[in-house]
Amino acid sequence: MRGRHGFDGLTARWSRRRLLRVAVALAALPALPARRAEAQDVRYFRIGTGETGGSLFILGGVIASVVSNPPGSRSCDDGGSCGVPGLIALAQTTAGSVDNAKAIGANQIDSGLCQADVAYWAFAGKSVFARAGALTNLRAIANLYQESLHVIVHAGDKIRSLAELKGKRVGFGPKDAGSALTAALVLKTLGLSEKRLRPDYSDLGSAIGRFEAEELDALMIVDAVPLPAIAELAKRRPIALLPVDGEKIAELRRDFDFLSVDVIPADSYAGVGTVSTLGLGVLWLVADSQEDSLVYDLTKSLWNEANRKLLDESGQLGRQVRPGSALQAIPIPLHPGAQRYYAEMEQPGAASPQ
Repeated sequence: MRGRHGFDGLTARWSRRRLLRVAVALAALPALPARRAEAQDVRYFRIGTGETGGSLFILGGVIASVVSNPPGSRSCDDGGSCGVPGLIALAQTTAGSVDNAKAIGANQIDSGLCQADVAYWAFAGKSVFARAGALTNLRAIANLYQESLHVIVHAGDKIRSLAELKGKRVGFGPKDAGSALTAALVLKTLGLSEKRLRPDYSDLGSAIGRFEAEELDALMIVDAVPLPAIAELAKRRPIALLPVDGEKIAELRRDFDFLSVDVIPADSYAGVGTVSTLGLGVLWLVADSQEDSLVYDLTKSLWNEANRKLLDESGQLGRQVRPGSALQAIPIPLHPGAQRYYAEMEQPGAASPQ
């Protein structure tokens, strides 16, 4: 379980400033691979995130700022950037976890953020990755933070459990995206399938509009708490959250140890009490072909104590990114560069990051 987390005004202000600069830099460099440009002695490194405004996109911008240290910057020891010397990390908008895993696996992008379950399906070649085959070259740097499965219904409706979604109009987000895959796994565990529901695969904004117009009975979304779009919805229209618990869900957690018991705290959304649900981590992934030394430096920069302020000032989402959970519930292998860093931190006398 974990405590309250979410976005705040500081996140929005900080993110707009930082992410605008990242977006401008990215737009100016549409075809730059992750290589050294000899004349400038600079390395560009892309981080696949998610849709603009979502938690993956926001956090990707934060991580990009943390690990960047452009040429000419003051050194970390002199009070400057404590990122990787010569590195400019760029947060790139994507469709989310599934696209990021595919792009990393195909060496089309340097790294990306990905739900733990999607990383597992990709590495194992299951679910939406079955046809194309396993992406066995995926490796993890860290488990960054935890997201929650939201099952949202209209307050006052007679739907009180997941089983009662049978025959209902349910919004899952884009088909074969992260939220839809997690929802499908949970519903299958309860004996439900798409054929027994009336699924809708609109994007989040469209799905919320349809829900508010009573064209959908429920939404199933995996994201940080509170999810701003749902928080705004709850201010306009009373909602309720269904619990995701019970013996079958406990069996699911035992089968897939990247799933955890999670709690959405009371008042995360207007008028909604405490709700038990499933939690799963968001991982930072790279391909195994990335240089060990680079991934070591990325991991070291991410957890550099001097970078703690950047993470903390980015808001509640950034404050969740803690080294204590970096190795928890990771269902794929660590990259050797990251593994070397964590091994060093376990050595007697090592300065543990905060």
